[in-house]
Amino acid sequence: MRILGIDPGLRVMGFGIIEQHGSQLGYIASGVIKTADADLPHRLGTLFEGISTLVREYAPDQSAIEKVFVNVNPQSTLLLGQARGAAICALVAGGLPVAEYTALQLKQAVVGYGRATKEQMQEMVMRLLKLSGRPGTDAADALGMAICHAHAGVAVKALGGLAPSLAKKGLRVRRGRLVG
Repeated sequence: MRILGIDPGLRVMGFGIIEQHGSQLGYIASGVIKTADADLPHRLGTLFEGISTLVREYAPDQSAIEKVFVNVNPQSTLLLGQARGAAICALVAGGLPVAEYTALQLKQAVVGYGRATKEQMQEMVMRLLKLSGRPGTDAADALGMAICHAHAGVAVKALGGLAPSLAKKGLRVRRGRLVG
């Protein structure tokens, strides 16, 4: 399975592509999509086209993007949300399922600590993917997003395998709880 991870940003959007074979993860590509100082519609168009190109070139099977929370500056949050929306639209237009994870989930999945620093993320991504050098911070976060999804996918698949046996016993999960 090939996974495209996205670290959303209006000026710089990170991307990372990995391949998963069982429990093994392999590096495919990473980098950033930069937007020129232009009006918002042109920037969003650049991001949409950049993600669309990645989808065409690398043919990922899955995608994952970071969820955005309200920052101190509401205007910055709004702009970041629009950049994220452009990326999601490109992923959906390319026929990809889109998974969303918080920064806390990302850091816990990759580093094992929800308040990990950018440097810790870079170091763990480098180790997990056996890279010869540290990726940039935006690319490392995007690769981390793909790694997070790879780990989450294994857990979801395992849980999905339990559903039929639970159903045979007359049990089901409702609002995160097992009910009979």
